[in-house]
Amino acid sequence: MKKTILTLTFALTTLTFCNAQQIEMEKVFGGYKYTQNGTLMKMKDLVKTMESNQQAFDLIKKAQSNNTMASIFGGAGGFLVGWPIGTAIGGGDANWTLAGVGAGLIAIAIPFSSGANKNAKQAVELYNSSLNLTSYYEFKIIGNGNGIGLSINF
Repeated sequence: MKKTILTLTFALTTLTFCNAQQIEMEKVFGGYKYTQNGTLMKMKDLVKTMESNQQAFDLIKKAQSNNTMASIFGGAGGFLVGWPIGTAIGGGDANWTLAGVGAGLIAIAIPFSSGANKNAKQAVELYNSSLNLTSYYEFKIIGNGNGIGLSINF
C-alpha cells in the first residue's frame, strides 16, 4: 500500500511539472485573465516570465506600455466624470464640462486598452508555442496474472 501511495504521489508531482511553464488565458470582461500553475499573473509577472523569449518579450512590453496609458487616461477620465456626478448628487452645482472632458479621456483610453489586450494575447500565444510541449503522459490500469497495476507513459 505504501508503494502505491508513493507511486501515485510521484506521478502527480511529475505531471505538475510537465506543463509548469505554460501560461493559460481566460477571456473575461474587458480582456483576458492570465494564470500559470493556477496562480493569477499580473502584467509585471508576464513581462518577467517572457524575458527568455525576445519576440514575446517585445510584444508584452508593448502591451505593458499600452496598459499604462489606458490606466492613466481611464483613471483621469473616471475622476473627471465622477466629480460632477458626486457634486450633483450632493446637491451642488455640477460642472458638466468636466464630465465631458472625462468622457473624452475615457474614449481615448479604450484603444490603448484594446491594444494592450491584443498584444498581451499574442505574446502569450507566442511564448506558449515556443515551449517544448512535446512531452505527454498517459495513464493505464493494467491487470495480469500478477495483479493490478498503474502504468504511466510519458
